[in-house]
Amino acid sequence: MIKIGILGAAGYTGGELIRLLLNHPEAEIVFANSESNAGNPVTDVHEGLLGETELKFTDQLPFDKVDVVFFCFGHGKSEAFMKEHDIPANVKIIDLAQDFRLHPQSIPNAGAAVHPTADCHDFVYGLPEINRDIISKAQHVANPGCFATCIQLGLMPAAAMKLINSDVAVNAITGSTGAGQKPGATTHFSWRNNNLSIYKAFKHQHVPEIRESLTQVQGYLDASIDFIPYRGDFARGIFATEVIKTDKPLEEIVAGYKEYYKDAVFTHYSDKAIDLKQVVNTNKAIVHCDKVDDKLLITSCIDNLLKGAVGQAVQNMNIMFGIDETSGLKLKASAF
Repeated sequence: MIKIGILGAAGYTGGELIRLLLNHPEAEIVFANSESNAGNPVTDVHEGLLGETELKFTDQLPFDKVDVVFFCFGHGKSEAFMKEHDIPANVKIIDLAQDFRLHPQSIPNAGAAVHPTADCHDFVYGLPEINRDIISKAQHVANPGCFATCIQLGLMPAAAMKLINSDVAVNAITGSTGAGQKPGATTHFSWRNNNLSIYKAFKHQHVPEIRESLTQVQGYLDASIDFIPYRGDFARGIFATEVIKTDKPLEEIVAGYKEYYKDAVFTHYSDKAIDLKQVVNTNKAIVHCDKVDDKLLITSCIDNLLKGAVGQAVQNMNIMFGIDETSGLKLKASAF
């Protein structure tokens, strides 16, 4: 059994991670750390787990008893935590925040969005569709962002065919859980319900991640990623569209997408137009292409808490420990 510690276990990602790991055939949760909830049952916070576990939150950090720890902190806290605590070298780390995702020297025109001080040279970017081999050998993995995952999976086959040679128009809408568990002005029900809004247009923090991966796959990236994110009036999921200009015939593009993802266990190309409910409550990403004149329209969707966060983190754990990549992740979409 893989022995696991969870830090920041009281948030949305912490609760979703506990839900997955309780049903993982080769995992055992040793501790779920939350200083503010220490001593309280996990089910006091994550009420959907009532009847599933007797686990209690703890303020202790018994790193000597675990094989891997998951960081479910807010952004900016993982780097500080590692500086303040001595985690044994044999303990693997999977960070779900953005602290260690970026390598500034490899990102052209990333600007201030790049984390300037993170010592991330030994963190592997945990997107299995491009980095599976190095994830399997990694001690530390930086889990990708939710928007970044959805958009990259839509665009990477196009990058592999070297089709991204002009600016890319990207629009994506996310559920309210993407903003975390702490209430805010744009997350409470009476504001979010029956509402829609834009935020961080062209300046979202996930754009540098997207640029880095596309550069890795295509070998260059001179185009702009013009990303406009939307807040949706639903709880979970991301639905994205990406538009690029190309003269390549659609039939060749579709063949390229199918070839690119032929060995991916969770990312699938659909011949039909897709919808969000196909992926909610799963670790799947689904991609579809259409073409009008010289405009290639790509749609991609994921569950932001699963493939966009803890599902991908568990997928990375499985790869790191050399077990079946789908372990603990055989989930059915909540289509109705």
